[in-house]
Amino acid sequence: MDATPRPARLAAGVISAGRVGSVLGAALTRAGHTVTAVSAVSAASLRRADALLPDVPVLPPPDVAAGADLVLLAVPDDELPGLVRGLVATGSLRAGQIVVHVSGAQGVAALAPAAEVGALCLALHPAMTFTGRPEDVDRVRACTFGVTAADGDDIAWSVGEALVVEIGAEAVRVPESARPLYHAALTHGANHLMTLVADCAEALRGAGVANPERVLAPLLGAALDNALRHGDRALTGPVARGDTGTVAKHLAVLADRAPGTLDAYRALARRTADRAESAGLLPADRATDVRTTLDED
Repeated sequence: MDATPRPARLAAGVISAGRVGSVLGAALTRAGHTVTAVSAVSAASLRRADALLPDVPVLPPPDVAAGADLVLLAVPDDELPGLVRGLVATGSLRAGQIVVHVSGAQGVAALAPAAEVGALCLALHPAMTFTGRPEDVDRVRACTFGVTAADGDDIAWSVGEALVVEIGAEAVRVPESARPLYHAALTHGANHLMTLVADCAEALRGAGVANPERVLAPLLGAALDNALRHGDRALTGPVARGDTGTVAKHLAVLADRAPGTLDAYRALARRTADRAESAGLLPADRATDVRTTLDED
């Protein structure tokens, strides 16, 4: 039996109804908590609040926080420190509250003013991309949350993990000192992947492929699955084989037809050569040949 302590039913306030906040508010509702208020300013945020948090009052942030047991701060990273200071200054945060932010890049240090007034502070970052649509509420159940609490605060760690488990997701502990590397890794893997896929689709259109997404979907799906299952042993393609002639042809055609992609191709090919060599897939002399080809103008 799972012995993780479960938080009591909580009155939750959501600041604000962006793509993440609105979805997590709905997920908390589904878990049995009550969202008592939400803040929303833009037309898009108001629509999301209406769709995902129906009948929940829309109030200014200080009022949202003042009436909540659990305060969920889902705002851009740069706004978070000022928001926390402002909520403390207005007396909206108090001892005994649970104050959570969802930033991936920041740990609980960003909530220090709230901790000073006695709030239990957590960083709970969902490792997924959000659209702010209802289907995201179901997708949350399949994702992992990076949980950060103050070092040595076992109660806070347990509360954070319990909140994640309650909404149906999986919790992984990320120490405060590791938070920047954790977020950099996720950004590199997810955001840069989207850029890579968009570049690939654009190049295929340039090659006359009318529906590049149809071509790429099974290929990239298999590549991602193999990478996650087998790591570097799943590497394939001309770089991993040391096929410098093909690599040279790629560089030439990209320079001519897709110059915006050329630098990224070179950088990723170098990294692929490094990993293939380290994994024993590419002999050192052939890895050197690949790097020489990539460095040629």
